[in-house]
Amino acid sequence: MIKSINTPLTDDIVEDLNVGDRVLLNGIIYTGRDAAHKRLVEIINKGEELPVDLKGQIIYYVGPCPAKPGWIIGSAGPTTSGRMDVYTNTLLDKGLKGMIGKGQRREDVVDSMMKNKAVYFAAIGGAGALLAEAVKEAQIIAFPELGPEAIYKLKVENFPVTVAIDTKGRDLYKTGRDKYKR
Repeated sequence: MIKSINTPLTDDIVEDLNVGDRVLLNGIIYTGRDAAHKRLVEIINKGEELPVDLKGQIIYYVGPCPAKPGWIIGSAGPTTSGRMDVYTNTLLDKGLKGMIGKGQRREDVVDSMMKNKAVYFAAIGGAGALLAEAVKEAQIIAFPELGPEAIYKLKVENFPVTVAIDTKGRDLYKTGRDKYKR
């Protein structure tokens, strides 16, 4: 079964998601990679206002390629999430409800996800051109000087992801591997 959900996310929505669920996201998601995460945390640490209200939002760990003529966005495949782990707990404490990327997360990030009722979605690496087809609008909203690592506001329709870590701390990267252990 595939679940279709709209953003922004609420506690009720994320608590209804279970590890392994296939999900189609609809609405607004934001992009952000290493450099943008570092800047967001610096802004938080200075007590300044963020360029985006993180409450209920999803950050997609992606640096999209430039768009071809007539395209909304270029290839937009996920990057490895572990590079954002050093910043993630701070953003979760500010209300972030979801992240999209690929690869495992640190235990402290999983603990913070459980505390803050947030989920981690996996997107298929290597399928950036196909994922870009789900993007209907794209606008840079912060840090344009970072180029593809700027923060984009994306409007998505039926953006395909899988729940990799749910609000209960269940981790597809662990349970999936356990199925094949002898």
